[in-house]
Amino acid sequence: MNAAPIGDAPKPDRKFALAWASFAVSIAAFGLKYAAWVNTGSVALKADALETIINVVAAAAALWAIRVAERPADDNHTYGHYKAEYLSAIVESALVLVTAYAIGKTAVEGFLRPHPETAPWIGVGLNGVATLLNLAWGLTLLRKGRAERSPALIAGGHHVISDVWTGCGLIAGLSLIPLTGWVWLDPALAALVALNVLRVGWEMLRQSVSGLMDEAPDSATLTKLREVIAETATGALEAHDIRIRTVGAITFIEFHLVVPGSMTVGVVHEICDRIEAGLRRAIGRALINIHVEPETKAKHTGILLTSPPVV
Repeated sequence: MNAAPIGDAPKPDRKFALAWASFAVSIAAFGLKYAAWVNTGSVALKADALETIINVVAAAAALWAIRVAERPADDNHTYGHYKAEYLSAIVESALVLVTAYAIGKTAVEGFLRPHPETAPWIGVGLNGVATLLNLAWGLTLLRKGRAERSPALIAGGHHVISDVWTGCGLIAGLSLIPLTGWVWLDPALAALVALNVLRVGWEMLRQSVSGLMDEAPDSATLTKLREVIAETATGALEAHDIRIRTVGAITFIEFHLVVPGSMTVGVVHEICDRIEAGLRRAIGRALINIHVEPETKAKHTGILLTSPPVV
């Protein structure tokens, strides 16, 4: 059987609008954090502003990746352009690691040449507004990214949420400095920002590489798909050599379906249509390739079907 149609696709304009909004939010957050740093001279707030630059770059990369990923398959990319979003996430991961180095360098300079902040409460207030903005948008990106199955949006959401945790720590730490006089706390907070950036960057890089390497879905998803095949393949004898991979918003499924040799092409086609419909109901967009074989090709492995043949 030839590969089945992909099925209903989410509207690309919706994801593109989210990417544009993410770019606007990242610009606004950077403006607030830059103002906080300029008003205080805080090393920690400078580090936080440096980290937010990555959000701006990442949002711009996501705009490109989402537009490319939604292009239809062509002669040069017969399976589509879905992996472009993983490339965006890898670029963001690399930039995160570079930023961590820059922040770490800033922290070291702060330890070597500590100085008291000016107007600390203004800095705390501006950073607090930026943190609340990032919290609202980060949760939105994660929710929408999962709904659209967009690696670029999900990566951006995780990065923004990590920025929220950083912001909360900075607000708490910077509030202590004018109360305690602990000037060393400023570069110490900057060092913690660098460590958090490294952690997030590594996790983003790991997930992106897994996507590019066609890592199989989690065990729960695999079990669900096998159950769907078993429930909808009535009339067939066996399904084996099942291979599943997820690329961005689409899942690729391939397997061999063993049927009685006496079964007509029309009946086999109906069985395949039923399986494909069931799989799409379970997971959404999918490119499904079913290779039909007679009972002499049975391997007695995979999914063994006990339903009586339909002839």
